Amino acid sequence: MKHYITGFILSIALTLTAFLLVMRHLLDGPVLVLAILVLAIIQLWVQLIFFLHLDTEKGPRWNLAIFLSTLGIVLLVVVGSLVIMKNLDYRMSPAQMNQYILNQSGGF
Repeated sequence: MKHYITGFILSIALTLTAFLLVMRHLLDGPVLVLAILVLAIIQLWVQLIFFLHLDTEKGPRWNLAIFLSTLGIVLLVVVGSLVIMKNLDYRMSPAQMNQYILNQSGGF
C-alpha cells in the first residue's frame, strides 16, 4: 500500500506543479513548454514504476515488450498524422481553399 500512496502523492505533486507553472505565469514561452514536457516525462515514469510495476517484474519482461509495442504504434500514428497534415497544408493553401469554396458554391 505504501508503494501506491507514494506514487499517488508524486503524481498529485507533479500535476499541481505543472498547473501552478501555467496559472501563476512563473515561466514563459519555450521554457514553460520545456518544463511541462519534463514534468510529463517524470509523471510517465512515476506511473510506469508505481502503478504498472514495470521495475519489479522478475520473469520475462512481457509487460515492457507490450508497452514498447504500444508506444511504437502510438508514435507511428502521431507522426503519420503530422506528416499527412503538413502535406495537406502544403497542397491546400488558403488561396486554393477560397477558390475551391467559390467553385463549389457557385460564387458569391
